[in-house]
Amino acid sequence: MSDILDIAWTEKYRPSKLGEVIGQKPIVDRLKAFVKAGNFPNMIFAGNAGVGKTTCAIAMAKELYADKINEAFLELNASDTRGIDVIRGRVKEFARTLPLSSGLVKIIFLDEADALTSEAQHALRRTMEKYSATTRFVLSANYASKIIEPIQSRCVVFRFKQLTEEDMLEYISRIEKTEGLKIDKKAVEALVYVSEGDLRKLTNILQSAAALSENIKEENIYDIASRARPKEVIAMLRLAVSGDFVNARKELNTLVLSYGMSGEDILIQSYREALNLDIEDKKKLKIVKEIGECNFRIAEGANEKIQLEAMLASIAL
Repeated sequence: MSDILDIAWTEKYRPSKLGEVIGQKPIVDRLKAFVKAGNFPNMIFAGNAGVGKTTCAIAMAKELYADKINEAFLELNASDTRGIDVIRGRVKEFARTLPLSSGLVKIIFLDEADALTSEAQHALRRTMEKYSATTRFVLSANYASKIIEPIQSRCVVFRFKQLTEEDMLEYISRIEKTEGLKIDKKAVEALVYVSEGDLRKLTNILQSAAALSENIKEENIYDIASRARPKEVIAMLRLAVSGDFVNARKELNTLVLSYGMSGEDILIQSYREALNLDIEDKKKLKIVKEIGECNFRIAEGANEKIQLEAMLASIAL
């Protein structure tokens, strides 16, 4: 899939109006009030990836500025330019420049602002203070706690909730009708499962599947996402719980070889499916504990294969 096609899909399904944003009604209503008033504070958009933070910022700017958006809106991805130089350079230069239209309050949108270095954030704080009369800042972050307290105290924090299954089904239906696709019921369920509330991930997976065929099946989704079906992970855990370590290990190897899953991927799916096992709650707690121990060891640099097999062995014992 080419980069041009990826961008085309992203822009095609990105709402141009706040009212089209899916699943964030309380936040959208507040932003609409700011647009109507023509004035608004500095803001932090906090939440998981793919829930609409960037979309809300761009949609708000489009409603505020219309054809004047280029002179009043600056978007930067802070993860690409994390240092103090970009704050002292591009951000400060845009903030200090007066807009061509009088009375226009400009917006500087810093996407992934939690990736800014501490020095850059302190420089940003000073810039926010100095140009508060003409410029507003909107910071997007997966983790608001990584933004320094002086900046947080100067902003209104909007916490974006995880999208529900109904929100995602609505979005899938929109793409299905627009693109003329046929997505069977199990494929829809698979899309919701593998995307985990991230509409950007969902769009990319669906786009890749649509490039192969207009008739999208469940197996297409799991193959493209490199994820195992829930029943396969459950089968591995059930074998381990029953004490059958040898066959549980075979299932683990199948997941690694057939889907190319990493240790972290297997642990995340194991955690999700452990709670769905038909066993007593105390055993579920022990399984979750073993998954947590394994995750910690792998994060510290231990061998994935050894740790995953050790986890199954502990469960089997």
